[in-house]
Amino acid sequence: MASNLIPFLLLFLSLQSQSFADSPSWVKAGYYYSGSEISASDIKANLFTHLLCAFAFINSTNYNLFINSSQEHKFSNFHNSVKLQNPSISTLLSIWSGRHKSSVFSSMLNQSSSRKSFIDSSITTARLYGFHGIDLYGAWPREGTELVNFGNLLKEWRAAITSEARNSSKPELILVMGGYYLKASDSLSYPFDLMQRNLDWVHFVAYDYYVPSKDNVTGYHAALYGPPAWDNTDSGIKEWRRRGFSSTKLVIGLPYHGYAWTLVNPGNSGVGAEASGPAITKDGSMAYKLIKSYIRSFGDVVVSHYNDTFVVNQFTVASINWVNFDDVEAIKAKVSYARKNGLLGYNVFQVGNDDNWVLSRAGELLNIIQP
Repeated sequence: MASNLIPFLLLFLSLQSQSFADSPSWVKAGYYYSGSEISASDIKANLFTHLLCAFAFINSTNYNLFINSSQEHKFSNFHNSVKLQNPSISTLLSIWSGRHKSSVFSSMLNQSSSRKSFIDSSITTARLYGFHGIDLYGAWPREGTELVNFGNLLKEWRAAITSEARNSSKPELILVMGGYYLKASDSLSYPFDLMQRNLDWVHFVAYDYYVPSKDNVTGYHAALYGPPAWDNTDSGIKEWRRRGFSSTKLVIGLPYHGYAWTLVNPGNSGVGAEASGPAITKDGSMAYKLIKSYIRSFGDVVVSHYNDTFVVNQFTVASINWVNFDDVEAIKAKVSYARKNGLLGYNVFQVGNDDNWVLSRAGELLNIIQP
């Protein structure tokens, strides 16, 4: 009789080893940047299901995680601070990978021992500060051996998380990452199959397509739609789907920032107009609350307009500065898009940029209206 139970026991253990943290039906996530002027206790945590504390970094020598000493107290207090407002909130530790051509991240990827050091450190650090999960942010697509080893990292990471949860009798840590825009012609890619198997979800970084520090013409940095020649979120998500990644594990990124360009010809202020670089700030980036304050400082002279074709807000100042950003209309449209296209939810970057929580409340209100 006992021998008949063995197959069922093995099946149960197998299912346990493959199970992730309970998957949410709708994700309302947001990044909190530890360098922000607001504290974690200032966050309206009841407007979110998940909050990510950013960033931990990768040590270039041993590939363990470290947190800047000046910000360590914010990480140690984060979980308990946001729990006071929302007891059901899930918190995640966000790791900065270095983005594009990070030699540290690449070196870590390409050695199994280095990957193990990184993985073990990430789990230990997340548990130390009481986080429910881990996020990898800034990981750019790869090719060749690095692409293969990226997939190996995710597979080994999930196995380690599952093993740690079983041995500690704690709930399994959530594992997510940010993913970037890809064109159909791009040779760079992600290990989509292994991402699908081993991640709880991926937040699509649906912003910073065009920035004034790199592009010498004005461009909508977070357009939802657009012609084929212009990068936009809808085409980016469709490309991810074409490459085999499911909508049900995809979360749309919502930017709480915009960008300002300096126009070369004041009479030409449309998208694609010639520009000479950033305006207003050093790199042209502006938090949403700064943008709203900037507009108000001009009284009725400066008015923001909503473009429902691209799903973006924009304005010009003295025909010289050209600014585009997401206001309430754009946020609502993007949350609605996520719902209609079967996505898992949205992820805000970053919560400290909101202006009296009007953007976050706009997304939450739409959730209530469109269950």
